[in-house]
Amino acid sequence: MTRRPLLFLDVDGVLNPYGYSRRPPGFNEHHLFPGEEPVLLNPAHGAWITELTRVYDVTWATAWSEDANRLLAPLLAVAPLPILAMPPPPFHPSAKVTRIAELCRHRPAAWIDDQHTSEALNWADNRSDPTLLITIDPATGLTRASIDQALTWATSL
Repeated sequence: MTRRPLLFLDVDGVLNPYGYSRRPPGFNEHHLFPGEEPVLLNPAHGAWITELTRVYDVTWATAWSEDANRLLAPLLAVAPLPILAMPPPPFHPSAKVTRIAELCRHRPAAWIDDQHTSEALNWADNRSDPTLLITIDPATGLTRASIDQALTWATSL
């Protein structure tokens, strides 16, 4: 029996856009950290993440760590997800590659992030197992097209 593919999901730049000149449509502000910029979340993302969990084993791959489940999951109305431990922030985005590689081993894997480094691209290109990197524009955040791409890829395996 083939195991389900893994999907690694980042937060900042994916679910919480930044660097935009005008806030993307559908996003609401949430003041989760006193004294810091508000977090922008789109309620549609919760339904999309739930869709992904029907075909993937979805794992948070973010510096948010436990805060992803504690703060974001309830706001998005999603069940808590496994968390891939990251180095203490701040860390270079390439630090995710080794941790993701260790977890997925010989399973198909998709990774949704706004900062796929050259190390990530090299890792994906050199894996013998099916691998999909979906790079998100951090000024726009996650789109339905990216979700459809991930779902189509997983169901074609």
